[in-house]
Amino acid sequence: MLQSIGLLPLFAAATLAFAVLMYVVMDGTDLGVGILFFATPDATQRAMMVDSILPVWDANETWLVLGGGGLIAMFPLAYSVFLSALYPVFFALLMALIFRGMAIEFRENAAERRKRWWDAAMLSGSLVSAFCQGVLLGSLIQGIHFARDEYAGGLWDWLTPFTVFCGIGLVIGYGWLGACWLIWRTEGELSRRARRLALLLATATALATLGVAAWTPLLNLSYLVRWFGTGNRWHAVVVALAYLVIAIGFLHAWGKHRQFAPLLMALAWFVLSFFCVLATLFPLMLPPALSVRDAAAPDSTLSFVLSGSAVLIPAIVCYSSFSFWVFRGKVKPQAQLTEQ
Repeated sequence: MLQSIGLLPLFAAATLAFAVLMYVVMDGTDLGVGILFFATPDATQRAMMVDSILPVWDANETWLVLGGGGLIAMFPLAYSVFLSALYPVFFALLMALIFRGMAIEFRENAAERRKRWWDAAMLSGSLVSAFCQGVLLGSLIQGIHFARDEYAGGLWDWLTPFTVFCGIGLVIGYGWLGACWLIWRTEGELSRRARRLALLLATATALATLGVAAWTPLLNLSYLVRWFGTGNRWHAVVVALAYLVIAIGFLHAWGKHRQFAPLLMALAWFVLSFFCVLATLFPLMLPPALSVRDAAAPDSTLSFVLSGSAVLIPAIVCYSSFSFWVFRGKVKPQAQLTEQ
């Protein structure tokens, strides 16, 4: 049906976007917890932070694998151009994720004198991962130079003030997610510290979002027309009001000392930002000229991959939901668990 009416590439792009969004909101929270190691010198509190994400972090990374595999299979041209343009960033991201994973798994059984090394790996791995993902986002928005179906730019074309700003902004945003996660999953002084950090990071995230929103239309005339052209300005007004509602909701939840609501508002902020990026780029897969339809694989390939995704995505959602249910509740210090 989708193939006959020419919607298969769009459905494939929507599936890929869903996988990327799930990774951002789920593993972004885990990365945010690691980023907050810089503000948590207490060893017991750091152990609680790791314990809060230990049961779920690897399942969250499954979405990254699904998104990467989907990009290769369903949009091979976009994959080849994007990867060629950003080899250094992808390599740094991969190494950082590996070190972050090693730190999570090995820290618990390490000797006390060596835990600080794993803590450093956790912090640096989370910081670099978040920054690289922000750079990837900024590079996608500013556009990739390609000709004759291959990358036509230089090795360092991705390194611009805009991509660096996006990288820093995503580090701050992930930190906000991590702080809200710790409000929900921890108690005592760690939860109170996370609450204080959440307000500061929420403010910084809002400013970073505003900066990206103001900068993006200057990169491409089509972006400016999309949001501020004649007849389109109401789009920007609606989005601004949506951000305002989320901000008010977060401040209300923060002021009332709610546990889960701050995280819900932070996630809503990220989801709204994600859809704003999609609305800015569509129908392009890689700006300034590669569209979703032009980048898509043959319909037979798309049908095959989407058939598998129809099984994998519900399975991952069910598994992740079950993991969150089993390991629900507040994380306690390991000393209290030993006494119990």
